[in-house]
Amino acid sequence: MMIRKLIFAAAMTWMGLTFAQELTLPTFTQYTADNEFVISPTYAGIGDYVKVRGNALTQWVGIKDAPDTQTLVGDVRLGQRSGTGVLFYNDRNGFTAQYGARLSFAHHLTLNNQEDKFLSFGLSYNVNQFRVDINQFDPNADPSITDDRATTNHNFDVGILYRQGKFFASLNAANILNKDLNVFAISEPNRLRNYYIYSGYRYKKNINSNWEIEPSVFFQLFESDGRSSTDLNMKFRYFDFEDYYWFGLTYRFLNDQFLNPWNIGPMAGLKKGGFYFAYSYQVIFNEIQLYSTGTHVITLGIDLFQGISNCKCTMR
Repeated sequence: MMIRKLIFAAAMTWMGLTFAQELTLPTFTQYTADNEFVISPTYAGIGDYVKVRGNALTQWVGIKDAPDTQTLVGDVRLGQRSGTGVLFYNDRNGFTAQYGARLSFAHHLTLNNQEDKFLSFGLSYNVNQFRVDINQFDPNADPSITDDRATTNHNFDVGILYRQGKFFASLNAANILNKDLNVFAISEPNRLRNYYIYSGYRYKKNINSNWEIEPSVFFQLFESDGRSSTDLNMKFRYFDFEDYYWFGLTYRFLNDQFLNPWNIGPMAGLKKGGFYFAYSYQVIFNEIQLYSTGTHVITLGIDLFQGISNCKCTMR
């Protein structure tokens, strides 16, 4: 009985200390699957079609109740210089679950049409419900807990994106408002902000080449505790008229442990007609590797209602 009580207390303490971070959508390699809108509202409406992507992220396969996340994303151009998009997500992690939606708007400006210089601004409204499911708790541990504990939160993301030719760089801030989240524990931080930069370059040897190389970097910083991580990505695309195939590699590390990677994994995908498929796998390089076979990400998508834009700022 004492052991069960200690386990229960430890679980509640862990949930209280990590609660603020749970209100951030888990980011692995979903964005590398030609799905940048997942991490930045500035990409809404860039493209000549309605772009729909579904992602399934399963972390730490082999560990019971490991994090599992699904997202459904869509964005579309509005007029010639704007775009809008929506993201729905479902995330479960042990005894906790969060559900939410993100509604985004972006506006795209042309700085220099001859040199393909564009500047985009994005804004997202987020609604999130976080719930602790007590059905799996031992009822003898604390009889006073008789129902699920839940809270609903509202927040905003902002971002800016600069593009010049094949170069791109975006700066974003998520959950910009402070929240009073002392619902589960008195030690919960109320600063949910995290900042991230996504930048890269698409290189072709010449205009007639079927191959394209895209190195990119994703840096993320959490304000509440100062921890940060970086993804180094490399992708290779082969174009076959309007279709393409790609493969690549990602390397993720905590920024104070560059030579001690968090995970490393291959990724690959294809676009055939209006359909899209991608898969990514990460090998874990910490204590969890003794119990897990890795993390998997699958992306399925479709592009609908193609319509050519008269403004280059919304062309992909």
